[in-house]
Amino acid sequence: MKNYKNSIFYVVITGGFTCLIYWIATKGKELEAGKLLQIPVNESDHWVDFMASLKLNLHHPLAILLAQIITIILVARFFGWLFRKIGQPSVIGEIIAGIFLGPSLVGSYFPEFSSALFPSESLGNLQFLSQIGLILFMFVIGMELDLKVLKNRANEAVVISHASIVFPFSLGIGLSYFVYYRFAPEGIAFLSFALFMGIAMSITAFPVLARIVQERGIHKTKLGAIVITCAAADDITAWCILAAVIAIVKAGSFVSALYVIGLAALYVIAMLIMVKPFLKKIGELYGSKEKLTKPVVAIFFLTLIISSYLTEVIGIHALFGAFMTGVIMPDITKFRSVIIEKVEDVSLILLLPLFFVFTGLRTQVGLINDPYLWKITGFIIFVAVLGKFLGSALAAKFVGQSWRDSFTIGALMNTRGLMELVVLNIGLDLKVLTPEVFTMMVIMALVTTFMTGPALDLINFIFKTKDVSNTEEPLNENKFNILLSFGNNEKGKSLLRLANSLVKKQNEASTITAMHLTLSDEMHSFNLEEYEKDRFNPILEESKELKQEIKTIFKATVDIETDISDRANSGDYDLILVGLGKSIFEGTLLGKVLGFTTRIINPDRLIDKFTGKEGLFENSPFDERTRQIISKTKKPLGILIDKELVTVTKVFVPIFSAEDSFLMDYAQKLIYNNNSQITLLDNNNLAKTNFVIESAIFSLENKHSDNISLMDERIIKKQFLEKQDLMMISLESWKKLVDSQSEWLSSIPSVLIIKP
Repeated sequence: MKNYKNSIFYVVITGGFTCLIYWIATKGKELEAGKLLQIPVNESDHWVDFMASLKLNLHHPLAILLAQIITIILVARFFGWLFRKIGQPSVIGEIIAGIFLGPSLVGSYFPEFSSALFPSESLGNLQFLSQIGLILFMFVIGMELDLKVLKNRANEAVVISHASIVFPFSLGIGLSYFVYYRFAPEGIAFLSFALFMGIAMSITAFPVLARIVQERGIHKTKLGAIVITCAAADDITAWCILAAVIAIVKAGSFVSALYVIGLAALYVIAMLIMVKPFLKKIGELYGSKEKLTKPVVAIFFLTLIISSYLTEVIGIHALFGAFMTGVIMPDITKFRSVIIEKVEDVSLILLLPLFFVFTGLRTQVGLINDPYLWKITGFIIFVAVLGKFLGSALAAKFVGQSWRDSFTIGALMNTRGLMELVVLNIGLDLKVLTPEVFTMMVIMALVTTFMTGPALDLINFIFKTKDVSNTEEPLNENKFNILLSFGNNEKGKSLLRLANSLVKKQNEASTITAMHLTLSDEMHSFNLEEYEKDRFNPILEESKELKQEIKTIFKATVDIETDISDRANSGDYDLILVGLGKSIFEGTLLGKVLGFTTRIINPDRLIDKFTGKEGLFENSPFDERTRQIISKTKKPLGILIDKELVTVTKVFVPIFSAEDSFLMDYAQKLIYNNNSQITLLDNNNLAKTNFVIESAIFSLENKHSDNISLMDERIIKKQFLEKQDLMMISLESWKKLVDSQSEWLSSIPSVLIIKP
């Protein structure tokens, strides 16, 4: 009855008020008498009006801006993904995306589309929004700098970093002497042009360099520490010089600029003496809180905005204020992590690509349209590489580094990336650089960043040595060595329990190495050690409970599956253990094996299905990452489908073919080391027809009769499977099991799939 009452009330209220509205509208019609109304001539005009209104909406500034943002994010993410796949930082792909959408490509071949998407009157909105993104990004860069590292290694770092600035800065000013007359804008003094050319030659992209160091796995080595410190010192020095250069350019003369520089000095002193202690006090008061409150976060963001505003008014650019605010943030890991998480996703994913595209819209490669201009571009690249690479390398050698490490430092310091684009855009905004010079310098930034990876590979090849972190200590041939690679802590603990069950009584003749790889784009250099500690602490605690010694490997990378297989193939490992990721259709029968019931689509797998790498309607037994690891790994590989594996006491081993005989070796290890109870299923009576299987089972029964039981039932009961801790199966047999849509899949325990 209650439902009927609600329905009656709903009908009465909505119906009654609808009638009231209709009556008022009818009465209102009478008020139109004497009014000049625009009435359509005929009914067909309604459609015309609708189309005109739709066209007007499409050309509204907000609609255009939203369409630009959607296009930019999609294209930037695609190019970033593409360049990660070829071993380059994603920032290179995003810069290329900007040039792709600009007049150099889309604007040249699809001018109507380009003018519709990026009309000239809309570029102002795009510029201001991209500047907000840059302010947030520079704030993050300031926070990622660890000033304690600078104090600890100040001597070597300052020598190398300042040499890597002075040398290219001088060469840049020398180069400007030869190109000023032909390429400098009208009305720009030589000093302003020369200073900007100098600073553009001497910048280093700290965030890109930090990610490359992490990806190469050298962040824990002495070389990695030195180069990170050098880049940090370089960043601070270069931005201070840039602030002075901007002051000189805006003031018009060096003497007038002294007033601006004086105000900037007062600003820096106030930030260090007044604002920094204030923020530190807030950090100490709220550092122990479980969650930062909105008013506290508002204080930090307000400080950022005020600081940026002051530096813009003073005349040294808002970006310097954002950078300075990041530097003086409280030295509390939790604070910095929370603030970076709040800021970085918006700045990197949403706003920063707008800056890349805005830069691309300003970059007109078509302006470099004759051999002479390309010759000048090549000369700019040569001077930039010579100054930065040689200056850093010689300084590193002078302070006592080996030639190999010196060249490595030089190659890394030559990385310019996004920082260079920031400087160039400031120069173009101040009209110190012409569009021609701007385009040449953008090409130089791309080339010098792109060449970093290949240059490091070439240096390693020439010196015939590998990074310190990649060297494995020689292992005894009689050892059984396991490498386990985990993504999250729970899977890591399950993999460790499984590995321990295989070597528990052979600790002296075995090793277990736990490895965690993370995408470098998700890492911040300032909390790298903290992140590593958080990832490995649960695993190390589990190893103590198991009384199992383990080694650890931590690395940031752009290609996790390739690095796992490379590490496995290059090390002396007898078994590689990994966890299985999620399938594309998690609500399928296979999804139930993994413990997932939702139908979430995995985009990487979906792309593979539509590009033909995987059948569209094929219920593949593995996710894309696992399939890549299987194809690239040449060592025995175990893939664990973890359903909260705690013990490995009861193990079920189905034998489907003669090739499954190798499973007996692992069964024997589990019996010997863990006293596991093994139940063998001889699915095709192979124990009677195949000599290899018969011999293997006979040997096990002789040695461990109490731990082995043989069953030949074709139908496996659900109750039996639910009592097992683990099912151990070969890779080929697992594929057959999935293809047959076996009823086992809905009730099996944790599964170890082994590729011999």
